[in-house]
Amino acid sequence: MRWDDLPRSGNIEDRRGDSGGGGGRGGFPMGTGGGLGIGGVIVLGIIGYALGIDPRVLIGGAEMVMGGGSAPQFDQSRSGGPVRTGTPTDDVGKFVAAVLGSADSTWKVVFERDGQTYQRPRLVMFANATQSRCGHAAAAMGPFYCPPSREIYLDTSFFRDLERRFKGCNGKACEFAQAYVIAHEVGHHVQNLLGILGKVQQAQRAAPSKTEANRMQVRVELQADCFAGIWANHAEARWKLLQPGDIDAALQTAAAIGDDMLQKRSQGYVVPDSFTHGSSEQRKRWFTTGFKQGNVRACNTFVAAQL
Repeated sequence: MRWDDLPRSGNIEDRRGDSGGGGGRGGFPMGTGGGLGIGGVIVLGIIGYALGIDPRVLIGGAEMVMGGGSAPQFDQSRSGGPVRTGTPTDDVGKFVAAVLGSADSTWKVVFERDGQTYQRPRLVMFANATQSRCGHAAAAMGPFYCPPSREIYLDTSFFRDLERRFKGCNGKACEFAQAYVIAHEVGHHVQNLLGILGKVQQAQRAAPSKTEANRMQVRVELQADCFAGIWANHAEARWKLLQPGDIDAALQTAAAIGDDMLQKRSQGYVVPDSFTHGSSEQRKRWFTTGFKQGNVRACNTFVAAQL
C-alpha cells in the first residue's frame, strides 16, 4: 500500500499517554448503534482462538454489555493524562492520519457531487482503555464508531494483533487490511450523516424478534464494507494507492471475520439467524462492489434481493 502521498488528517486526538481507567458505563452499542464494530469482531475472535474460548461467547457477551437493548447512557468522564491533538508524528500515527485524511477527502467529493456537505469524524487514538460518549472503551473492543460524538476510537495495538494472527497479513501487505478496517468505521460515520443509522436503530427497536434485528444489523455492516470499497476505489484513482496483494489481503481479512467462518471454527456449524455482520462471502462481495462501482447507490444493502 502506497500511502506516502495521501493527505494527512489533523482531526485526531491522541490519548495514548492517557491512563484510561474508570469504569465508564454505556448502553449505546459500539460500532454502529447495534453491535460491535468490525475491529471488535476481529479482536475478540483473535482472543477466543488464542485462549481456546468460543469467540461467539466473547462477542455476544461484549454486545450484551454494550447494548442489551437499553436506552443510551452517555458517560463523558475520563481520567487525566497527556492528550495531543493534530496530526501524529510517529509512524503508526502518520499511517492512521493518512488513511483518515484520504477517507475524508474521498467522502467530501462524494457528498459534494450530491449537493451535500461532508462533516469529518474525529479519530481518537488510545492505549488499553479510555472513555467515550458511548461508554468505556477498551482494547478488546477493537476500533469502533460512536455516533453521538461522531468519533472513531482506535487502540493501535489492534494492528499488531491483526498482523500476528491472520494468514496473509504481514508487514507492508497488512497495511491495506488495516486501512480497510479504518475505512469501514468511517463508513459507519457516513451512514450516520446520511441518517441511516438512526432509521435502523428505530427499526431494530420495533423489530418483532432478535433474528430480525440481527438481519438489519448485517445490512448496516455490509454497507459499511461497501463504503470502505468506495474509499479504496477513489484512493486508487487519485493517489495510486494499491500494490500487488493489497486487495487480496483485505478480502482475506473480510473472509476471516465473516459470521459463518467464526461460527464454523468455534462450534463446527453455522446459525445464519444469529449473524450480525454477514457471511464471509457477503463481506467480500460488498467490499468488492464498492471498490468496482465507486458510488453510494451501488451500496444499497437494504434491498433484500441484493443480499
